[in-house]
Amino acid sequence: MKRTLSILIVVIPLVVAVASLAAGGEHPYVGSQKCKACHIKEWKSWSETKMAKAMETLKPGAAAEVKKAAGLDPAKDYTHDQTCVACHTTGHGKPGGFVDLETTPALAGVGCKMCHKAGGTYIEKQYMSLQNKEYKKAEVVAVGLVDKVGEKQCTVCHNTKNPVAPKDYKFDLEAEMERGGQHETFFLKYAH
Repeated sequence: MKRTLSILIVVIPLVVAVASLAAGGEHPYVGSQKCKACHIKEWKSWSETKMAKAMETLKPGAAAEVKKAAGLDPAKDYTHDQTCVACHTTGHGKPGGFVDLETTPALAGVGCKMCHKAGGTYIEKQYMSLQNKEYKKAEVVAVGLVDKVGEKQCTVCHNTKNPVAPKDYKFDLEAEMERGGQHETFFLKYAH
């Protein structure tokens, strides 16, 4: 009886979450601070990347040469430009995502959830959490975690629609990672 109850406690929320996604629902975005509690080494590494600091490049005077070369005004403040913030923030326009610097400053920059997906479901206590340190990766992936990040996640923004990209731009994952686009990865304490 206890085993059946334990299985139901895990399976029912999983089925509900998968059904919600199948019906077109979206997980709400959460900030990278939520990840920091368990993934402190990755968070520290990420916080030094260009991705974490992406919003900074939209400020007046920042990345002036790149903006000038693209025909943009380097003195302009692009931090409220809806086209720009879509790729320089976390979850812009999505449930729980970036609204503006005043309302959601913790979602400025390209955070964990832009690559690993929104997280509002998979960080619940029955999945990946401080209460469940021995979660099963397959269960977390089933409710939204992207474990194997690749070009698919990157090319949403790194493409020829990017105003600073040359017309013949081709995304090169390895080159981007070498230029500071990825955090370090560390082995976790518990098996998953």
